[in-house]
Amino acid sequence: MHEPDPNNPDHDSPHPSEGGAAGHHSDQKSPVPEAANADSSHSSRADDTAAGPEVDLTETLRSWPIGGNRPTVRMIRTATGERAVQVRLELGILQLALNGRPDGRRPHGADSLLDWHIARLEAYRRSAGTDEDMHLTSKDCDALRNEGVQVYHRYVALFALEEYEAVVRDTGRNLRMFDLCRDFGASQGDRTVLEQFRPFVVMMRARAEAAIGLAGGDGRQALLAVERALAELRTHFDDHGPMGGFEQSSEVTLLRGMRDALVPRLPASQRSELEERLRRAVDAENFELAAILRDELRALDY
Repeated sequence: MHEPDPNNPDHDSPHPSEGGAAGHHSDQKSPVPEAANADSSHSSRADDTAAGPEVDLTETLRSWPIGGNRPTVRMIRTATGERAVQVRLELGILQLALNGRPDGRRPHGADSLLDWHIARLEAYRRSAGTDEDMHLTSKDCDALRNEGVQVYHRYVALFALEEYEAVVRDTGRNLRMFDLCRDFGASQGDRTVLEQFRPFVVMMRARAEAAIGLAGGDGRQALLAVERALAELRTHFDDHGPMGGFEQSSEVTLLRGMRDALVPRLPASQRSELEERLRRAVDAENFELAAILRDELRALDY
């Protein structure tokens, strides 16, 4: 399930020794808009623009054929002993570092551009006592979105590999990037363009959290993860629209299906009983109990 991509300019070419594509980049649509070339996402290493050795990839690609029921994602060990994710594409192989930026770069010496901007924001807050004058330029937001596209490709691959804790990490990371651009983007477009993709990322995080709960035999944790996501999506659509978007959302439909599989729907008689108990609690001015009963009824509507 993929959201449309508002723009799709070319990506930077990764350093040959780092994560990158062997053959060709994917044209798969991403749930964050891809960015124009953004210098602020690059490391300061002098060899970033140097050409790597010429390597014929024919045998590498032939050894991992595509099609049929063959897996298109795998985890490997690099020459340095680190784990990396590889995705087999029609015209090549995409390799993604498992930690930090998927392309292996360290912009400004940080693990990611997002980490660097967050550290910069926190330093500004400590110095100025406020963040009111803090903002991200459109170039900053472009670079953050570009980094987010890389992370998206990684967490989709990790989900296929059932590496659910890493999926939670990466989806949470992209949601923090959405928040940062929303709160500090200099232009209206930079503040709002990512919100259309938030439902997809929230859904993927909830699916991974639920899978972790079920793997540990904790069905309640799985159910709570789904219910939290549904509540978050309801708030999102209330704030950003469109009207009726919550009921029409494919992400909501999927999460509701997960919830229904985790717990049977209450019969109508039980709902009526809850409504009657709520009425009596309000009449008795037992507002604490009334609040609890309202939450239970509201949960049935998600």
